[in-house]
Amino acid sequence: MQPGPLAPRTHGCDRRRDSGQNGPLPELHPFRAVRYDPSRVDPAAVVAPPYDVIGPERRAALAASHPYNAVHLDLPEDEGSTDRYTVAGRLLHRWIDEGVLRQDDEPSLTVYRMEYRGIDGRERHTHGVIGAVRLHRPEEGVLLPHERTTARDASDRLHVLRSCQANLSPIWLLAPTPGLTAAAATAGDPEATWTTADGTRHAVWRLQDPERIRGIAELVAATPLLIADGHHRYETALAYRDERRASDGAGPWDLTLAYVVELAPDELDILPIHRLLEGAPPLDRLLAACSTWFEVEPLASHVDEAELPARQFDAGALVLVSPDGRWLLRPRPERFVGLQALDSVRLDVALPDLGVRSVRYQHGVGHALDAVRSGAADAAVLLRPATIAQIEAIAHGGERMPPKTTFFSPKPSTGAVFRLLT
Repeated sequence: MQPGPLAPRTHGCDRRRDSGQNGPLPELHPFRAVRYDPSRVDPAAVVAPPYDVIGPERRAALAASHPYNAVHLDLPEDEGSTDRYTVAGRLLHRWIDEGVLRQDDEPSLTVYRMEYRGIDGRERHTHGVIGAVRLHRPEEGVLLPHERTTARDASDRLHVLRSCQANLSPIWLLAPTPGLTAAAATAGDPEATWTTADGTRHAVWRLQDPERIRGIAELVAATPLLIADGHHRYETALAYRDERRASDGAGPWDLTLAYVVELAPDELDILPIHRLLEGAPPLDRLLAACSTWFEVEPLASHVDEAELPARQFDAGALVLVSPDGRWLLRPRPERFVGLQALDSVRLDVALPDLGVRSVRYQHGVGHALDAVRSGAADAAVLLRPATIAQIEAIAHGGERMPPKTTFFSPKPSTGAVFRLLT
């Protein structure tokens, strides 16, 4: 059962309309969540990272670690003649029938907190709520994407959604309205906790108090929301909504699962996603091609990989890494006039001249360097992260960053909450 809309109070609407923004408002709804039964399974054994950060080896390890691990749903595999999407749909509903997954009796929001050590070395936290957010197309100005997507990933997610008829993991939305973190503060022991491989401590609480839910919904409704992470899931949810509307009219597919966090520097760590170059030309030709777009300066070999991000910021540069050395790439301002001041944009513009066959995406400096050392990539380009201000300005301006520009860290676990669309 999907609850009716929560009507924002007047002051919540006024804040947006006073700023000259008319039209629909963001809607956050409670819903009857599907959760793992803690008496049957340990959450730490069954949650998984989001599908798009799991490589083949990690996927195999998660699948082998527990028969009910969420990776079996979110990254399914074929079983004999049964395709992987059918496998995922059957598994989800079998687990519900077996009681491993149980649906709440009443609608709720889920308060979700992550505690971790940030890239600056300080202890940090991300604290928000998981609920169901009404879908809107980007041109409606309610949910604002900031990145372009790739068709292959979006198609895969749509097949999973069709088969499972459930939201398996949330999109991540940022609410510019101050006060959301405080409104979602929850006393008492959490319902479930777990620690992931990166050391992040996760905790969830069930929130069913109507007044508190209404207050949080008002804050969310005050301004447009920015899509931080999950652009493929967002586009997939829109495509599925349109399919189901055409055949069945309005329904729970008009909303999607979302993790909503206050847009505040203390609540977020934004990392870059680096580029791995395959089929690169010989090093002298690659450096010569780079020099038409960037000032190229050799980087001392003794610089430790942990120091690389700081050296990039100090130099205002990207870093080219090859088996034979590292080079700072300072953008030549005259070559990038009128473009967004983002490393991903600059490299996208320069790439056709670099003579590489293909580009892959890799988060983490260490992972990118390992790919070059092992020969899995001919070279890598390390980028600097986008800032919160850049993300907000680009989203509100109706523009998009190149695919895989931002990596929000840490990631909420898949399996904390599922949402049925039946």
